[in-house]
Amino acid sequence: MARVLVAENDPQLVRALVINMQARQYGVGAAPEGATALRLAAASQPDVVMLDLGVPDMDGVDVIKALRAWTRVPILVLSARQASDEKIPALDAGADDYATKPFSGTTVIATTDFTVDLLAKKATRDGRDVRLTPTEWHLLEILVCSPGRLITQEQLLQED
Repeated sequence: MARVLVAENDPQLVRALVINMQARQYGVGAAPEGATALRLAAASQPDVVMLDLGVPDMDGVDVIKALRAWTRVPILVLSARQASDEKIPALDAGADDYATKPFSGTTVIATTDFTVDLLAKKATRDGRDVRLTPTEWHLLEILVCSPGRLITQEQLLQED
């Protein structure tokens, strides 16, 4: 069972996410503030972190930086901040994706339900195999093996 940590101080949003995720067989932990999220992340080693940048005790970007100091867990930012100059610091700090509030719970959950197994050369979405051509698989493999790096078109074309 995949484990998700939701760091969000809005109890109604947390409740909606928890209900949606548990219905899809996710294990879910919730933290109402950044410091609690960092403690829970260290203790439970979640498979993904959903983080509101507006947690009350610290800046969400600082939470991302603290997580990135010791883990590569995927971080999905959930925030009401919509301007590019507000999104970029979170992405630069190491967030993997950014969803602007209000959002659809099913859309957010869909971003977490994709798995790549490099050894088995298999990708799944919603528990079903995703058929990829050899070229698509090779490109996916390059990107998965290069977390946090920008891969240029030229680099992709030079790969064997």
